[in-house]
Amino acid sequence: MHDPRLDNDFDPLAAETFTSAHKLYQRMRAECPVAHSTAYGGFWALFRHEDVLRVLTDIDTFTTSVQNVVPKFAFTGRRPPLHFDPPEHTVYRRVINRSLTPRKVAALAPKVREHCVAVLQPLIDAGAGDVAADYAQVFPAHVFAEFFHVPLHLSARIKRISAEYVAAIQVVDDENVKRLSRVLYDIAADVIEARRADAWAPEDDLTTALLAETHEGEPLPPELVHGCVRQLLVTGMVAPSVFIGTMLAHLAGDKDLQRLLRAEPARIDAAVEEYLRLYTPYRGMSRTARRDVEIGGRLIRADEPIALVYTSANRDEAVFGDGEEFVLDRPALHRSIAFGAGIHSCPGAPLARLMLRTTVAELLARTTDFDVAGEIEMARWAEWGTHRVPMTFQPA
Repeated sequence: MHDPRLDNDFDPLAAETFTSAHKLYQRMRAECPVAHSTAYGGFWALFRHEDVLRVLTDIDTFTTSVQNVVPKFAFTGRRPPLHFDPPEHTVYRRVINRSLTPRKVAALAPKVREHCVAVLQPLIDAGAGDVAADYAQVFPAHVFAEFFHVPLHLSARIKRISAEYVAAIQVVDDENVKRLSRVLYDIAADVIEARRADAWAPEDDLTTALLAETHEGEPLPPELVHGCVRQLLVTGMVAPSVFIGTMLAHLAGDKDLQRLLRAEPARIDAAVEEYLRLYTPYRGMSRTARRDVEIGGRLIRADEPIALVYTSANRDEAVFGDGEEFVLDRPALHRSIAFGAGIHSCPGAPLARLMLRTTVAELLARTTDFDVAGEIEMARWAEWGTHRVPMTFQPA
């Protein structure tokens, strides 16, 4: 029997430009804030900040353990902490949090800057380059290698495989998703095996910390440590790869902001936070209702997946006045959910912010101007951001 609840309200696979998705989401917030799509086997999508925040913080009603992303792709095992609810989730998240304290992230700053300059300066010296393909998709692998204590060549390989993995997810190529996930599991196993032979202390290395952790007097299950490392191999690389080019494309077009931030670099932090709100890359993070629930006047049945469109929620006019505009030192910025909210908020946020601040600071310091110099190519759902951003640079 036809269920009119499940008719198609929007198409997440429609071709996009730099501005088209945000125009659509603005209309969805006004006209259909709780929408259903028949893509990817069918799912709900929430576009308003209030609804997204409700689902993120109500862990009794909405679970991450069934499906944490639309489209569903966790075919090769559940990977903590993202695929788990409390109490299973908590011990893994606690270990990760200890490795990403402000003190430990600050200690990485000199190396992050060194890697940033190594990747960025050749583009500036050449006077032209693609800040998405040649920088944003390269720099995160350098930082990951530093944080995870793996060789750069291995980190670069993980980045390439992760990109292929995400591309396969986007076109629902399930067999390739499974194949590439197994490759990432093999790499995770090699990293774990190397750590067993290394002399890293748990307080200095995340993999070693997971191997050393106990819960109720017992070591963490080996298969779940394996899954956790496998999860971490991918999650830290995807969002910066699509976000950095987006941020720099906007900054290229705002000459007044360029001049201001060159003159007052202390305000770069505030600019990065507003960019994270304005161009949030996440729109496919998902939860599943444990029971029938009503959101925005629409009935969502138990076990139906719900995509949380952070990309839209962070421009919600009810929370952020002039939400479609860049506003430096925005008053309500503490309500941004660029890194999620609740127990599953992104633990890597401090390191991501360091990468973004460093990128903007070094680019501004090493140029007098830069411009977009060609067609911008967009990523596809579940991320929102850029794959190609050709630019020209005027070296300082």
